[in-house]
Amino acid sequence: MVQQDSHDQDHAVPAERKRRLTRGSLVRDVVAEVKELHFADQAMLFGAGLLTSLLPFLILLSAFASARVDDDIALRLGLDQRAAGIVSHLFSPASASLNAATVTSLLFVVVGTLTMASSLQQIYERAFRQGHGRPHDLPRLLTWVAATCGVVVFESVVGRPVRDAAGGSVLVELLTFVTYLLFFWWTIHFLLRGRISWRRLLPSAIATGVGFVALGVFAKFYFSSSIVSDDKTYGAIGAVFSIMTWLIGIGAVIMLGAVGGAVWQDRRVTDDSSDGHRQPI
Repeated sequence: MVQQDSHDQDHAVPAERKRRLTRGSLVRDVVAEVKELHFADQAMLFGAGLLTSLLPFLILLSAFASARVDDDIALRLGLDQRAAGIVSHLFSPASASLNAATVTSLLFVVVGTLTMASSLQQIYERAFRQGHGRPHDLPRLLTWVAATCGVVVFESVVGRPVRDAAGGSVLVELLTFVTYLLFFWWTIHFLLRGRISWRRLLPSAIATGVGFVALGVFAKFYFSSSIVSDDKTYGAIGAVFSIMTWLIGIGAVIMLGAVGGAVWQDRRVTDDSSDGHRQPI
């Protein structure tokens, strides 16, 4: 019975979206969908959530692990030596001590991270036209946060030697694509509580993986000069503006990947159920 319901949901395209899909191109359909999601507002809010919750959480974990989070940020942004030096001033190394202040900070960060995870869950629910499920899904959100930290650690540990290998610039992009394709394929399925089949979610996972590769390539050409320029204008704190832009870009990639894959899949379903005349893509 559950499998049948999932099958029906995979092939049921809402009437409003179906009418739209029969009129426009893929790009036009995606633009219409992201407008419904209030794309700019959601991307900025998601980026702010990453800055104020997940990033501090990773910094705390790095402190306990005696690692440097600034090195990881510099690598992910493709920063040159000068820009990486500016970022390093934002993250002064310090030994972590477990006290009341640390515990309180960690609790606030965890709450913020869970709020961000819940926001991501709602984005996926809206992108795939799913009703919001149980209001309190704490174990699921905690599991996703733990998995996210694991993926970040994995990419940091594996990505460094890959970058140093022959042809590392190409291999690291391939690693990024595969890692985020698999992670967000699981993420969407998990946060939607398995209501959408793996097959239908694959286009969104592929689009998200491609988006992260594109963001990484863009970062290499943009953020070094941006950080240096902001440092001259605002001082060391100017680097935060560039980091915030990067985090907003992550939110945009996640949303565009989800919506783009969902619209593409719905167009296929709509075309297959029509009289055989496909719409232009």
